[in-house]
Amino acid sequence: MADLREQGFPLAALCRALDVSPSGYYAWKRGRRSSRAEEDRCLMPQVRAVFREHKRRYGARRIARELSSRGTCCGTHRVGRLMREMGLEAIQPKSFRPRTTDSRHRLGYSPNLLLNGPPPRGVDRVWVGDITYLPLSGNGFLYLALLMDLYSRRIVGWELGANIKEPLVLSALRFAIAGRQPGVELIHHTDRGGQYAGNKYRQVLERARMLQSMSRADNCYDNAFMESCFGTIKRELEMEPYESEAVARKEIAGYIRYYNTRRRHSSLGYLTPAGFEDIKQAPGEAQDDGPRRPTSTSSRAQQMENQPEPKE
Repeated sequence: MADLREQGFPLAALCRALDVSPSGYYAWKRGRRSSRAEEDRCLMPQVRAVFREHKRRYGARRIARELSSRGTCCGTHRVGRLMREMGLEAIQPKSFRPRTTDSRHRLGYSPNLLLNGPPPRGVDRVWVGDITYLPLSGNGFLYLALLMDLYSRRIVGWELGANIKEPLVLSALRFAIAGRQPGVELIHHTDRGGQYAGNKYRQVLERARMLQSMSRADNCYDNAFMESCFGTIKRELEMEPYESEAVARKEIAGYIRYYNTRRRHSSLGYLTPAGFEDIKQAPGEAQDDGPRRPTSTSSRAQQMENQPEPKE
């Protein structure tokens, strides 16, 4: 624009063509920052702080939501531009995992109760579960079993162990029942793994009056919620082989606390699972008519919620 002005083009015509104001042009010419540039300068440290606070797990959308909750409103595209200018790049997903489901058993299968059904209308109506591996030094593996409330996306039970047998998932189930005290006829959905079809596991489900549901044969999409959850955990922890089970347990416990109480979920309107449950269970909030008992917290579940996040 300065070059065109030197060639004799009228300032008013140039401003109209370039959609800028004459005052903005003169401010730029005097070397002063525009108001938007000043705002960007103030926003940058806030964006960087949230990015570091969440350990590179937040992209532009979540950072924008987090800033908005703190009283600083800015758009996703603006946050993305500032992140690029500062060289901030969120963690990217990785692929590959070994097989954790052995459905070649003779223990029998349960029907898929979620197939073509409506989404849950409240907490402790549907739990979904699965198992994944964690790399261990020396080319070994640990195995992580999770149970998640499908309505709030809150992890309600978990266990970590050196093998993938029935006691692993049974411990996670007992943890969840003790911590949540769900009502009757909760749908408990997993894949067709033999761990979930064991006699002891089914006896606990029966005593809790839960309805067992399993994915269809060779259909990974039936339990896509847990696949997505595990993908998030592995991506955001940037997993390297753990030195020991104790080290892995400490980090997983800290991350689950973060996941439940601090991490914003796009499927929940960018609320945390704990915040979403608080809002939905607040007085005056509409509830479904299904059976329900008050939620209580077991000592172990309380320990999970109070576990400090691992330090870097």
